[in-house]
Amino acid sequence: MDKKLEPIVKAVQNKFGATFEEFRGEAHLFVKPEQIVDALTLLRDEQNFELLSALTAVDYFPQEAPRFHVVYQLTSLAKNLSVQLRVPVNGSSPKVPTAAGVFASANWRERELLDMFGIEFDGHPDPRRLLMPDETEGHPLRKDFPLGYEEPQFTFNFDDIDLRKPYAKE
Repeated sequence: MDKKLEPIVKAVQNKFGATFEEFRGEAHLFVKPEQIVDALTLLRDEQNFELLSALTAVDYFPQEAPRFHVVYQLTSLAKNLSVQLRVPVNGSSPKVPTAAGVFASANWRERELLDMFGIEFDGHPDPRRLLMPDETEGHPLRKDFPLGYEEPQFTFNFDDIDLRKPYAKE
């Protein structure tokens, strides 16, 4: 782990009991859903992580508890550091408090996660669908979402072509 990240990781661990994991040089801190707003505020105000560079989710279907990880990627431009907060949530009723009050950019990203994964954000100022029509059933980025495609209909007859011909020596 980067020596500059050690005090930051320790601060989050001490205050929230977060677990830490390093993966390919990235710091991942796991916090409980009820702690995410306070953890984001701490990193923004006390550790200079002023940019929420990504907010996404991961679906670990068929695992049910936790089925999802809500992933907050934070960047400190002043320190040239990046840290990731992960919030594990179960699949039966995935809910996380909104981070829109801490980072304004979380507003639309949380709406995307509601639309695509079905993860609700308690206290969100505008919890409407963003990407899919209102009548859409289900959430397209869940791994158990039915694909609903049909096999392509080939009209070209490959039996009439000798595929080796371009490579054959004359």
